[in-house]
This record gives sequence, structure tokens and C-alpha cells, in this order.
Amino acid sequence: MRRHIIGLLKSSGIFSAFSAHDLPVCVVVGGSGQEQRDMRRSDLVQHKEKEKSAGSRTSQIVFGERQHLLRVLDSLEGTDLPIARAEQERRSLEELIHARTRELNQINTAWDEKIGLVLSADAKPEMLEKLAKQAPEEDFYLLRLISEHPRSNARTLQRLGRHPYAAIRENVARHPNADAATLTYLSKDRSQPLWYLVAFNPNTPTVLQRRLRERLKRLGESHATIR
Repeated sequence: MRRHIIGLLKSSGIFSAFSAHDLPVCVVVGGSGQEQRDMRRSDLVQHKEKEKSAGSRTSQIVFGERQHLLRVLDSLEGTDLPIARAEQERRSLEELIHARTRELNQINTAWDEKIGLVLSADAKPEMLEKLAKQAPEEDFYLLRLISEHPRSNARTLQRLGRHPYAAIRENVARHPNADAATLTYLSKDRSQPLWYLVAFNPNTPTVLQRRLRERLKRLGESHATIR
């Protein structure tokens, strides 16, 4: 039964859609320089935000660990090891994978099913809004997927624009469905420079957009003078 579930995880869109962008810094440390360059900028520079949740195991972290374990299991199955050792290591990996699946379900019940719904081609705005409302704050991964989904509506994005995870707010600031009120709010975010994304969002109020672009222009001129 355990191996059957792991087989389903491997063949699902959740596994194949995974990339280095889905990992927090603490999971990628020790990886190649390319992996670290591929990380989201907001995962690398928001030090104060990371300190606030230093001991928190969000779904972003747990999911990243599970994906790594699945890849190690794949590698093991293609390796010529003594049968006893291969079986022992396979059992250990399967237990670790299942432990993280249980942890994800403790964060948000039926976690994999909900991720599958968001990744589905049939995802509707109303369903995305419902999932965003029901999800606990620490389900960073699910909420990040919703924040970048093209069918997320203005109400959903307004809610997510106040989430503590920087990458989620960043997605909202650039989303074409974000409304004027949400973009105005994000332009005042002092924890990260979201204003430059808001400046180029077509839904930003004209007066605010002009002011932000002038600010960007002044920064460019100042930088050119220094150089």
C-alpha cells in the first residue's frame, strides 16, 4: 500500500511540476551554485521575514523535503546495490516520505488532493477562492500556487496580498487580476520593494502608477550618477 501511494506521488503533476523554486533556502543549502541561483529572489533577501518563522515548518519546506526524498528513492531503484541494503534503504526512505505526507495533511487536510485541484486545467475562480479561504496561513505552497494562478480573482488576491510570505505578495503585485485597492496597499509594503512591480501592473491607478514610475526613473538616474 505504501509503495502504491509513493508510485502515485511520482506519477502526479505535483511531482513533475517541482523545481528548485519550490524550496526554501534551508532545503537547498549544500546544493549546487546553479540551484541557489534558481531560487526566488524573495526567498534569498527577506531576512527579517525568515527570522520571524525560523522554527516554522510550512508546507513549502515539508513539500520540498518530500520531493528530495522521492528523487533519492528514484535514484536508489536504479542503482545496483546488495538486495538487503537496497531493501533497508528503501524502507527508510518510504517511511520518511510518508512522515512528510502526514505532516502536510496536518497542515491542511487532504493536501495533495487540494494541490491537484489547483493544478487542474478545470480550476475555477470560485474553487480557488474557497481553497485560499480554508487554507491555514502556514500552507505557503498551496497559497503560492493560488497567488500565481491566472484564474485567481480580485477577492482571492486581496486576501493573499496580506500574507506574510514574500513570494505570495510578490505574485499578487504582478497579477493581472489584482484590483486597484490591493495594488495600492502593496505599493506601501515596507518589508520588500513591491512598488516596482505595482508600477507596471496595468490595474494600478494612473496617478499612483505615474508616481511610482517617476520614483523608478529617479532611482535609475541616481544609480547612473554614482557609477
